[in-house]
Amino acid sequence: MEETKINIIIADDNKEFCNILNDYLLTKNEIVVIGIAENGVEALKLIEEKKPDLVVLDIIMPILDGLGVLERLNAINLDPIPHVIVLSAVGQENITQRAISLGADYYIVKPFDMDVLAKRIRQIITDSDDLKKHLLMLIILKLKLMKVN
Repeated sequence: MEETKINIIIADDNKEFCNILNDYLLTKNEIVVIGIAENGVEALKLIEEKKPDLVVLDIIMPILDGLGVLERLNAINLDPIPHVIVLSAVGQENITQRAISLGADYYIVKPFDMDVLAKRIRQIITDSDDLKKHLLMLIILKLKLMKVN
């Protein structure tokens, strides 16, 4: 039985990073990069055209940032809406919470381990509902703990 490929789009304005990530993902037989976007507008166009399973999305990009991409994904009639892993050098709690509230499945702060990213891609695709519930529960728990302190 042939393994189903996970089609992804990378959206990041750092070309060198995109090349490194693309080269790494080429070593993973089950993951296929079907497009690379350098800004949020390009990302939305690729998402609508190619309908990926998952988008690796940077928060800080020119023209339209990652949060703007998530907002527009929620506003357009796209079926299915791709899963999203947000990558960012910005680890601020309010940005993380906003990304998750807009539908991001996972948030990774740069720099990160490429093997962990590949593992998260597989987990999100194979077990997306449970992972999302788990992440939301963690965020809610963290918010409750913050209120207690």
